[in-house]
Amino acid sequence: MTTLGIIGAGHIGSSVARAAISAGYDVVIANSRGPETLAELVAELGPKARAATAAEAGAAGDVVVVTVPLGAIADVPVEPLAGKIVLDTNNYYFERDGHIDALDRGETTTSEIVQRHLPTSKVVKAFNHIVAAQITTDGSPAGTPNRRALATAGDDPAAVEFVTRLYDEFGFDTVNIGPLSESWRVERDRPAYVVRQNAAELEANLAIANRLP
Repeated sequence: MTTLGIIGAGHIGSSVARAAISAGYDVVIANSRGPETLAELVAELGPKARAATAAEAGAAGDVVVVTVPLGAIADVPVEPLAGKIVLDTNNYYFERDGHIDALDRGETTTSEIVQRHLPTSKVVKAFNHIVAAQITTDGSPAGTPNRRALATAGDDPAAVEFVTRLYDEFGFDTVNIGPLSESWRVERDRPAYVVRQNAAELEANLAIANRLP
C-alpha cells in the first residue's frame, strides 16, 4: 500500500492523515517542532502512522503532502521529494505570510511557488479549499447524488490522476482545473473556496472566479 509522507501536522495535515489511514494508507507525519511532539496524534492514528522529521517523512512517502504555511515553504526539504508527486494544500494569507508582490499582482500562484522550490517534484493542488475537519466527515460513496466535489490542478498527468483517485477514496468527486497556473481559481476569496459544492457547482464557481478577487 502507498505510504503518504505528510509535512505539516496542523489541521489539514492531521485530517488528511486520518482519512488516509481509514482508506488503508500508511502515514509518516512531521511538523516543525520534532517527532516527539506528535506522540498524541500518532497514538490516535494508530499503528499505520509514525512521526518523523520533515526529511524523513519526505523520504518515506511514495507521495508527499506539503501542508505548511506559505512563509515556511523554503524550509521544506527538496532532495527527499525529488521525482515524487507532492500535494500542495497552500493558500496565500498575507496577514500571516506577509505580502508577496507576484501573488498580489496575480502573476503566479501558491502552487507555482511550491513547484519552483521543488523543481524536481510533481506538484499538484489538493485539499486547499475545504475546511480541514470536513475532509473526514463530508465524503460519500461514488455515485451518491449531490456528492461533494474538490478541485485539483497540476502540470503532471500522473499527479492529477493520483489526486483524483485519492479524492474518490476519501469520498469526493474531482474537478480538474488544468495546469498549476490556473490553480488560483480555487484559492482564498474565490467563489469555490471552502463551500460545499457538487461537481457542476464547482465547475461553475471556478468559471466565474476573478484573478484578483
